[in-house]
Amino acid sequence: MLPRGSRIRRSADFTSVLRRGRRAGRPALVVHLLPPDPPGGTAPEQAPASDASPDASPTRAGFVVSRAVGGAVVRNRVRRRLRHLVRERLPLLPPGSLLVVRANPAAATTHYQELAVQLDSALDRLARPGAGTGGARTGRSGRAPQPRSRRHSEAG
Repeated sequence: MLPRGSRIRRSADFTSVLRRGRRAGRPALVVHLLPPDPPGGTAPEQAPASDASPDASPTRAGFVVSRAVGGAVVRNRVRRRLRHLVRERLPLLPPGSLLVVRANPAAATTHYQELAVQLDSALDRLARPGAGTGGARTGRSGRAPQPRSRRHSEAG
């Protein structure tokens, strides 16, 4: 179980991470990471802490496991596995980061070790500078759209 201070509990926090955070998708899961705000800037969704510095805020994690994953027993098993995997990796993330792990339907049949590999792969991608899709929207492939060919305009 994650400690209470390490859990994302408010709907506004989940929404903030999903909308403003960077994303890395894998077959069984999608990881959203919102790094901490730079010093001096506060997120509009969060009330400023009176006695805590930005460095003192813990890394928090939340999980989204929809009914598309399976019945209640399957969803809870997937959630427990993800919670255990994330708990071991929270100290590796920058303090104050918010992390949301969303399970895809494939997570129901994915073995624990494979979930670990996919989670590590997604976190590694998000740890790289400029990685993830948090800025400009791209196509489904994750690449920026390419200019159309001039085949039609050259014929004349």
